[in-house]
Amino acid sequence: QVQLVESGGGLVQAGGSLRLSCAASGRTFSSSAMGWFRQTPGKEREFVAAISKNENTYYADSVKGRFTISRDNAKNTVYLQMNSLKPEDTAVYYCAAVLTGYSGRYYYRGDEYDYWGQGTQVTVSS
Repeated sequence: QVQLVESGGGLVQAGGSLRLSCAASGRTFSSSAMGWFRQTPGKEREFVAAISKNENTYYADSVKGRFTISRDNAKNTVYLQMNSLKPEDTAVYYCAAVLTGYSGRYYYRGDEYDYWGQGTQVTVSS
């Protein structure tokens, strides 16, 4: 069992930055690929970014060049650095984990993930 706890959300003006953190419990973090998703009311959950066990990364086109996903296995934590934020980035952001035997593989489909955090709200004002 993996428990994920996100933090770092908040209110920021357009053009600003936030860094989200996701702390994982248990000893399986280093065996997990990680991802960030977001959701707004009335819309489907949307993929944002993913990172493999050996730190290959993949981004949605909408955030490429603005967001950076990273991980610190010593701290059991995955991060999402968000720069140049736009009002359309407003959403609840969720981190997710999937246990995998593949070091270089990342996952961008929500149904591939085994564990989810409770989410953290990000609001970008115009």
